[in-house]
Amino acid sequence: MTRSAQRLWVATGLALALVVDVTAAQAQKKYGPGASDTEIKLGQTMPYSGPASAYGTIGKTEAAYFQMINDQGGLNGRKINLISYDDGYSPPKTVEQIRKLVESDEVLATFQTLGTAQNTAIMKYMNTKKVPMLFLATGAAKFTDPKNFPWTIGYNPSYLTEAHVYAQYILKERPNGKIAMLTQNDDFGRDYVKGFREALGAKANMIVAEATYEVTDPTVDSQMLKLKASGADVLFNGGTPKFAAQAIKKAAELGWTPLHVLNINSISVSEVLTPAGLENSKGLITVTYGKDPADPKWKDDPGMKKYFEFIDKYYPSGSKDSVFNTYGYGAAELMVHVLKQCGDDLTRENLMKQATNIKDFAGSLGLPGMSVTTTHDDYRVIKQFQMQRFDGTRWELFGPILSDEVKS
Repeated sequence: MTRSAQRLWVATGLALALVVDVTAAQAQKKYGPGASDTEIKLGQTMPYSGPASAYGTIGKTEAAYFQMINDQGGLNGRKINLISYDDGYSPPKTVEQIRKLVESDEVLATFQTLGTAQNTAIMKYMNTKKVPMLFLATGAAKFTDPKNFPWTIGYNPSYLTEAHVYAQYILKERPNGKIAMLTQNDDFGRDYVKGFREALGAKANMIVAEATYEVTDPTVDSQMLKLKASGADVLFNGGTPKFAAQAIKKAAELGWTPLHVLNINSISVSEVLTPAGLENSKGLITVTYGKDPADPKWKDDPGMKKYFEFIDKYYPSGSKDSVFNTYGYGAAELMVHVLKQCGDDLTRENLMKQATNIKDFAGSLGLPGMSVTTTHDDYRVIKQFQMQRFDGTRWELFGPILSDEVKS
C-alpha cells in the first residue's frame, strides 16, 4: 500500500469512528417535550396573589435556586427554565394556567404546584396527558396514590400522619383534654380531621367542637368565638398563613389559652407568628423536618451558610428567616437531584421513574438524621419529622425523630 493510500485509509477510518461516536452519543440522548440539549422546561402555579399569597415567596425562591444552578453551568450544559404563573389560590385559575403550561409552553413536567384543591383540580388531566406532577406543595394523602395516579407525587408530609402525631401528643399531655379544631373547608382540612379521629380512636369524643372556614372568608373571628365557647382546652389550628395568624391573635384577644397546636404549613415566624404577635404565639406546638433559619444553633451549619449566601445573591428581597424560603430551597434542591439522576434521558417517563427511585437523599437543610427515599410503590417523600415548641422568639426542637409508618 502506498503512503498516500495509507493516509487515505487512516483518514477514512478516523472519519468513520467519529461518525460512529457522534451517532452513539446522539442515540443516548432522549428528550420529551420541554427538554433539549440546552434547556429543561418546568412549570408551576403559585398563589402570588389572593388569600394564600404568603406562599408566593416559595416560587420566587425556587426560581432563584434554578438561576443559581444555571449560573454554575446548568445540568450537563442545560439551563433549567421554570415558568411560574399566578393562580391566586383559585382552582379554576390553576386549571387554566396548567393547561397553558402543558399545551402552549410544552413543559417537561410541573413542579411544586401549591395547594390541595388546586392539585385536585388538575390531577386527572395531568395523568391522562401523562405529564409528571412532581413534588406538589401539599400533604394530602390523595397525592401519594401510585396505583390510580402514577404521574403524581407529593412532597409534604402526609396531613394524616401529622395529625396522628399531634393526637398522640395530646393523649399523653392532656389525656382528659377537650379538643377544638379549626380547619379549611376542603380536603386539606378534612385530612387533618380524619387523622385526628384515627389516632384518637375510642377517645375521638375528645373533639368537642369543629369549625371550618372558606378561603374567601375575611376572618375566622366567628369560628374562634364558637370554638372558645365549647370549653375546649386544646386547639388545633389548621389554617393557612393568613387564617392561622388571625386565629392566634384572636385567641389572645379572647383571653383563651388552650394548648395550641399549629399545622406545619403555617409555622413561619416572619410570615405568620410575627403578624399574629410573638407573645401571642408563645407555647405553640408543631412539627418540622427542616432547620429553622432563625435559630442561631444552625448559624455555623454548612448547609445553612450556603442558604444564606444564596439568599444574599439570588433573592436579596426575600427574608432569610422565612421557613417558606428554606422550604422552596429544599424542594428545588431535590428537583435538581432528580434531574441529575435522569442524565441524558430527559423523557417524561424517565423523569417519573427517577422521582420515584430516590435513595437516602439528605437535603442540606434537612434535620440531622433525616433523608428522602421513594420507590415505585411508595410515593411519600417527607416521612420524618420532629416536634418543636415556640418560646416567644424561635422554635425549639424536642423529642426524638418520628418516622411516618402510615401508608396512604
